[in-house]
Amino acid sequence: MSQTTRRRPDGRLILLLGALAACGPISIDMYLPSLPSIAQAFLVSTSAAQTTLTSFMLGFSVGMLLYGPLSDSYGRRPVLLGGIVMYALASIACGFSFSIGSLVTFRFVQALGAGAASVLARAIARDAHEPADAARVLSMLAIVTSIGPLLAPLIGGQLLLLGGWRVVFVALTLFGTVCAVTAFLKVPETWPREKRKHSALLQSFAAYGKLLRDPVAWGLMLCGGMAFASMFAYITATPFVYIEYFHVSAQHYGFLFGLNIIGIMFGNFMNTRLIGRLGSLRIISFTSAVSCVASLFVSLVCLTGWGGLWSIVAGLFFVVGVVGLLSANCTTDLMHRYPQNAGAAAAVFGAVQLALGAASSLVVGLWRGVSPTGMGVTIGVAGVLCYCGRGMVVRWHK
Repeated sequence: MSQTTRRRPDGRLILLLGALAACGPISIDMYLPSLPSIAQAFLVSTSAAQTTLTSFMLGFSVGMLLYGPLSDSYGRRPVLLGGIVMYALASIACGFSFSIGSLVTFRFVQALGAGAASVLARAIARDAHEPADAARVLSMLAIVTSIGPLLAPLIGGQLLLLGGWRVVFVALTLFGTVCAVTAFLKVPETWPREKRKHSALLQSFAAYGKLLRDPVAWGLMLCGGMAFASMFAYITATPFVYIEYFHVSAQHYGFLFGLNIIGIMFGNFMNTRLIGRLGSLRIISFTSAVSCVASLFVSLVCLTGWGGLWSIVAGLFFVVGVVGLLSANCTTDLMHRYPQNAGAAAAVFGAVQLALGAASSLVVGLWRGVSPTGMGVTIGVAGVLCYCGRGMVVRWHK
């Protein structure tokens, strides 16, 4: 590995990579307060409005599958820049959508671009660090990335007051444009040419087959993916559960959402302190157990109504709080298991994670009405499956 590749990036680069990795979460979270308004604007049902979230997650997943192998073959930088430009252009199209169908379509394209920013920001961070440091750096990156989703629903609620849901996409267009220009000027190439010549495009895609035959890879993807599915069930359901069922205002919704982002930031901060002493496997084991117990608690509260809104908020703090920590350790473990195809490994992990998130969004949308029941059942099942993934990792890990 060359010295330039393993040079530790400065704080400014970590901040920029964090902003790039936040393209997806910000694009979801900023418009969450607008979901009820979108349903009303297009005269469609709650479940129809939620398909804009499902579409975004599917596009994000497909994009990750493409960008990992492409970046392994042609380098991180050109693929990253192309994806961000696609994201900015699709954000403009979303703002001009004339029907729920066109919005669903443009959200899919927007997500294709955001997928490049997310997967390649993490791959660049991994390229620049030794294996012992990568999980810590990815957690630092996740802390930076969490700032955007923390502020996004608060900003989205205010933009909704300012000019309606279309203004949200104006803001996302500006964000994408700034990211594209800054990445062009500041992000270096971290995947050297000597590595690319040994990683032809078809070989990169063939790496998916190897990954999908590995029970440890499946365990890592199930563990991290189901934790993410729990979070996405919460993201999909709470704009309606909080705003319409519990009568929380769209503007105050952002504060409740922000509590869980703080939980993610705290979890990632603890990971930077503990990863060197405990290792990723022990942390995965512990946090998957926390996710399972907290998910079952949320399910119980949603089904029984015990404790009302604040019991749900408290349980979700732990469900969501460990998601970033699990993702960082599961992703790192998988990439170091396949060091010659790290981009492909990050891509397939992200794609499975996002596909499971899209599936949980779809399941939540199938429950009619705005009661917490669908969210609770989906989160409970996902929490149990997350712990099952941990069992696969512990059993087969070498």
